[in-house]
Amino acid sequence: MERLWGLLQRTQRLSPRPSQTIYKRVEGTQEWRLEEEEEDGEEGAEPAAHFCPMELRGPDLGSRAGRPNLGLWAAAGRRAAPYLVLTALLIFTGAFLLGYVAFRGSCQACGDDVLVVSEDINYEPGPDSHQGTLYWSDLQAMFLRHLGEGRLEDTIRQTSLRKRMAGSAGMAALAQDIRGALSSQKLDHVWMDTHYVGLQFPDPAHPNTLHWVGEAGNLGEPLQLEDHDVYCPYSATGNATGELVYAHYGRPEDLQAVTSPYFPCPYKSVFSGRRSPLDTFLLQVASAQDFGARGVLIYPDPADFSQDPHKLSLSSHRAVYGHVHLGTGDPYTPGFPSFNQTQFPPVQSSGLPNIPAQPISADIASLLLRKLQGPVAPQEWQGRLPGSPYRLGPGPGLHLGVNNHRVSTPISNIFGCIEGRSEPDHYVVIGAQRDAWGPGAAKSAVGTAILLELVRTFSSMVSNGFQPRRSLLFISWDGGDFGSVGSTEWLEGYLSVLHLKAVVYVSLDNAVLGDDKFHAKTSPLLISLIENILKQARAWPGAGDEGKLVDSPNRSGQTLYEQVVFNNHSWDAEVIRPLPMDSSAYSFTAFAGVPAVEFSFMEDGQAYPFLHTKDDTYENLHRALRGRLPAVAQAVAQLAGQLLIRLSHDHLLPLDFGRYGDVVLRHIGSLNEFSGDLKARGLTLQWVYSARGDYIRAAEKLRKEIYSSEESDERLTRMYNVRIMRVEFYFLSQYVSPADSPFRHIFLGRGDHTLGALLDHVRLLRSGGSGDPGAASSRVPPGPGFQESRFRRQLALLTWTLQGAANALSGDVWNIDNNF
Repeated sequence: MERLWGLLQRTQRLSPRPSQTIYKRVEGTQEWRLEEEEEDGEEGAEPAAHFCPMELRGPDLGSRAGRPNLGLWAAAGRRAAPYLVLTALLIFTGAFLLGYVAFRGSCQACGDDVLVVSEDINYEPGPDSHQGTLYWSDLQAMFLRHLGEGRLEDTIRQTSLRKRMAGSAGMAALAQDIRGALSSQKLDHVWMDTHYVGLQFPDPAHPNTLHWVGEAGNLGEPLQLEDHDVYCPYSATGNATGELVYAHYGRPEDLQAVTSPYFPCPYKSVFSGRRSPLDTFLLQVASAQDFGARGVLIYPDPADFSQDPHKLSLSSHRAVYGHVHLGTGDPYTPGFPSFNQTQFPPVQSSGLPNIPAQPISADIASLLLRKLQGPVAPQEWQGRLPGSPYRLGPGPGLHLGVNNHRVSTPISNIFGCIEGRSEPDHYVVIGAQRDAWGPGAAKSAVGTAILLELVRTFSSMVSNGFQPRRSLLFISWDGGDFGSVGSTEWLEGYLSVLHLKAVVYVSLDNAVLGDDKFHAKTSPLLISLIENILKQARAWPGAGDEGKLVDSPNRSGQTLYEQVVFNNHSWDAEVIRPLPMDSSAYSFTAFAGVPAVEFSFMEDGQAYPFLHTKDDTYENLHRALRGRLPAVAQAVAQLAGQLLIRLSHDHLLPLDFGRYGDVVLRHIGSLNEFSGDLKARGLTLQWVYSARGDYIRAAEKLRKEIYSSEESDERLTRMYNVRIMRVEFYFLSQYVSPADSPFRHIFLGRGDHTLGALLDHVRLLRSGGSGDPGAASSRVPPGPGFQESRFRRQLALLTWTLQGAANALSGDVWNIDNNF
């Protein structure tokens, strides 16, 4: 019996004791730790469970009677533990899902969040700095608050007072000041690029001349040009003699009227044309050359400016400046960057004219037009020159002598960069022309002031926590008055890099020319984003009714979108315009394949009269806007700044890649008119239709992929962004040489590869006989008529470029699904 009792006691000692969970205070801290302790199972022991300052005692285990109760409690606990764990997991999962849905629903447009991080050890938090995240509304409020602190008007005034012709000493001094201003801000990089370009200037020793020509062909009395500094850069030099003809605006349709049936020999004429409010000098001279003119004189007619006595008008003795190179960049190094010591082939741009051109004042034009004979010009051609009957001509002979000379000139572009945190190798670019032939208040001082203000504003935002997802690149261009020379040379120098890295270009040139109408000259990819920003009307904190995000500068309390649709419900027809060749934005899109936009406030009906003249002063611009210059400049800065925030901050690039399907459809509608004529010749446009269908399907497929993807997948998002940002590049024809046809864009470019050239050619099916000189709109020389071989080549160039865009948008080669 004693042996049995001893065995039982040994078994009890070897059996496992129950565990108790207790909290013990850790020495030297105020924290309590959860610990598992094995309690000594001797009789009479009283383990205690301590929690915070309270003491919790467990059941009395000192008697044998308590042991069965302990076993029951332990068994029940073991059975209930899995259910308790499962219940806790379900509650946690449900709470997590509810919180996730609530968070996503509260921020549909915020994109990626911006963490407040500062690596500057001397950084002092500003009023906008707070712990947490910055969302779209936070960034809008921060941007508008800091933008209101600027001095736009003073910068415009000071810049317009400085002489800053490209290559001058004044420009060199301004360039250093701009670089210093950028260096003083919170930018990651500031640098300067210098190019050595060929610019054309008047020769002070041999000024340009204009003479009457006698019946015997001898030079007669000279017509005194009031200002020998006014000229047409890149005009052909030399002499031109011919009979005078009035050609209205010098458009192809105008020139067609004056060359037939009245003038069987237009090749002996010197055309005098009005400065067009829509076309630039370069298009007028190119058209005149295509129609056989020997020379061109361009004047500003009073009828093209406001007749309101309360509004300003150009003086009758002022001539207007303008270059005539049908292209952009240095025309003596086409397709190549003009860096120092670079060896260039001995070629010139095909856009250089072969005939001389000269601007003249309204007073000189009045003297000329009084001498014209022949039929009276159509009513719509009549102007307001005093004493001029506006006949078509011909008139007496004229002799034009142009003695401009080429000078190798250094120009400098200035850059400032805020690096992106997630996609630093993708650049959102914003730029403004810095140089000016005259005071250039509207031409370049406004854009320069807005650029500097945006640099200061975004720098302040960075100091207060803003970290853009993509890099912001601010650029001050040189050589803009000679045909966007600075921007084009930079594109030519870094084209192999920029078409992979540049997301969008925003131009600030010609931003304020009035305050009545708003135009956005842009790529189709940006139309939806511009509309979205114009519609935003939420006031920022403490701003009141006039604190709308893009407030109308002309109607207090209205957004720009509300102002636009007030008179025209088709906002895009009222606002959207194609990119003009004289804009730096044109080269980005037509040459480099980067979507671009240029904003402009305009006068309603009449153009700002002083652009490209010596009267483009701060005072005249301020008076023309009736004191509203600061408000209008502020509106442009707001619009451009919010565009930059969206483009640099949104997780997914807000570019509407499906828009080009509508563009193709619109142009195909014009081609459909000639489908019967083509079918009669055994030709068809079916391949273009198929390529257009493949592009639309590829765009819709990509849209669905993006919609069903997870936004937090950075790798997938970057892949989508790369495909979206290269859409514009896909429309550059890969089948023509950039040196021979630099503007390779099939919709916006110039050359036989463009859709416009194909349309001009197809129209010859019905015009009959000789080619239509009006084809100069796409820079296609007049030909003998419709040519089947040329049509087949044009169709192939267009079709395969469009098909290539569809294939590229589809992604990987194994994902391409087309009907071609």
